[in-house]
Parts: sequence; C-alpha cells; structure tokens
Amino acid sequence: MSKKHIPTVWKWIDEIAYFKTPIEDISEESWDNWNSYTVNRSISMNQNFIELVNFVQTVPYDQKKQIYSIYKEMIPKRKMFFKWTKSTTKKKPTTLVEYVAKYFECGLGEAEEYIDILREHGVQRILHDMGLDDKEIKKLSK
Repeated sequence: MSKKHIPTVWKWIDEIAYFKTPIEDISEESWDNWNSYTVNRSISMNQNFIELVNFVQTVPYDQKKQIYSIYKEMIPKRKMFFKWTKSTTKKKPTTLVEYVAKYFECGLGEAEEYIDILREHGVQRILHDMGLDDKEIKKLSK
C-alpha cells in the first residue's frame, strides 16, 4: 500500500481536523512540508483550541509526529476553517523609507518610525530638501 503524500502545510491542517491519517500511513517526504509554527498558529485561530495549542507549544517544534498525534486525537473529526489573521498595517514604500533613512543617517526601521512621526507634510519637506521634484514626491507619498 502506498503512503499518503501531504504537499502543503495547509493540507496538514485538513489531515489533523478531518482525514486523521495514521502516522505510519504518511510518507516521509510529507514531513518535510510540516511546519509546527504555522500549524500551531492556524489552529489557535479557533478560540476553542487555544488551550490545546498552548499545551502543544511545550512540545519541541522538531517533534512533528508527536505534535500531529496530539492534535489528531484532541481535535474532533469534522471539516473546519481556521481563519488566518493578516496584518492590517499598510507598508510604506521602500524607496521612501530609504530616502528618510539616508536623510537622518539611520536604519530602515528607525526611518519608518520617523515617517509616522513626521506625517505626510514633514516627509514631503525632507524629500524636497533632498532635491526631489514635486512629481517624484507625489509618487512616493501615495
């Protein structure tokens, strides 16, 4: 009998919640697609399993089969959707951050903080002082 191949970490979530394939029936290559952090984070998005995830996180991440077994046994067998929460923070344009970092002679992380503090008007003044024309400044300020 051939062993089951699980190609992605998202398919691992389906295995845990619905298919519940025994460990010995899963191919060794499938374990390379396992990611303990992603599995824990996905399952923790369901409030009913937060305490279970807290317990499972005490198991070392490299103990993939043990983590799978715990989840497989503890999560009821049914189709489930584990919502993945995404960041709502809007990312600043890389070139804008680089200009501000160059102006203040600081790192990129610190430059992002300066952009937040200076707001749009202050950043535009800095870009103007650096010799950028109005068209480039408008493009970077979007």
